[in-house]
Amino acid sequence: MKEFIIIGAGQSGLSMAYNLSNNNKDYLVLDANEHIGAPWLKRWDSLTLFTPTEYNHLPGMKFPFPKGYYPNKYEVAEYLKSYVEQFKIPIEFNQKVTSVKKVNGIFEVITGSSHYQAKQVIVATGPFHTPYTPPCHLDIADNVTQLHSENYKNPSQLQDGDCLVVGAGDSGVQILSEIAETGRTVHFSGTDKIAAIPQTFLGKTLWWWFSKIGFLSVSRYSKVGKWLSKGVQPVIGTDVKSLLAKDNVIHMGRTLSADESHITFQKGSVSSIKNIIWATGFKPNFFWIDGISFDEMNYPSNYRGVSSDVEGLYFIGLPWLYTRGSATLGGVYKDAEYLMTHILDVKAA
Repeated sequence: MKEFIIIGAGQSGLSMAYNLSNNNKDYLVLDANEHIGAPWLKRWDSLTLFTPTEYNHLPGMKFPFPKGYYPNKYEVAEYLKSYVEQFKIPIEFNQKVTSVKKVNGIFEVITGSSHYQAKQVIVATGPFHTPYTPPCHLDIADNVTQLHSENYKNPSQLQDGDCLVVGAGDSGVQILSEIAETGRTVHFSGTDKIAAIPQTFLGKTLWWWFSKIGFLSVSRYSKVGKWLSKGVQPVIGTDVKSLLAKDNVIHMGRTLSADESHITFQKGSVSSIKNIIWATGFKPNFFWIDGISFDEMNYPSNYRGVSSDVEGLYFIGLPWLYTRGSATLGGVYKDAEYLMTHILDVKAA
């Protein structure tokens, strides 16, 4: 039996592992993937971070690139791998956890092939679990290529013909821009009232300004934090106005319905679409954890990562766990420090 089990070996799980190691705790990390950085490598080929190097450091090890550089997904994955090697973090891969239940004061952690026990459990699986695709995708003709953004890599996956990109968030806008650069006709489904902000302003990075005005440290429990956390997140680093003004980009408004021959939008019906990228986000899934309640977004009820329902159960890496930076590569360390302090204080008491 372990003192702690961390579920998930992404940036949040590794930040907790670092803190547990520094406090000489007996722990093990379980991860569903085959190797470190796998979730990053699964994303589209041209992906780069919105945050420059100086805002991407995990605790104890700086991100190894010059200030102002925006790392790509391969560099992030390599950094996480180096982090594990540097701090000798114990991880068991290919262990997808299917059940967590506290029995007689001990957590029973079940995977597809193994059974673990721990006194305390830290869930670090992140916010992105189940890809969401609108129900109308089932009504579209079989000869149309459909990909969720989770499975999109690059335009070479697409067959000849027009493309549709659905979703007005960062992923949708970046993928729309990349496909539009190929010259093919791209229909865009989503609002055209997209809040967009540049990566740099007056010679400073966006994140420098965010730090200066306190945007990254505003608590979700403050009036400003409550307002920000409920709002739509702006698209960062893409000139959306210029993108939507391209001759080969056609804005269609929201997707309404589909059948074998047409897809119908707010601004009309189209029959020429041969490819669809659904950049429609993910739904959280924590229903494999026994005895917990959920908030209105189906995230586990907690205060700063401490479960509201089960003693000894913790969460990290969720969006707005405490601040805007809680789910970011360079911001998760603050939540990890808080949880470590809480764990030590509970033990001391």
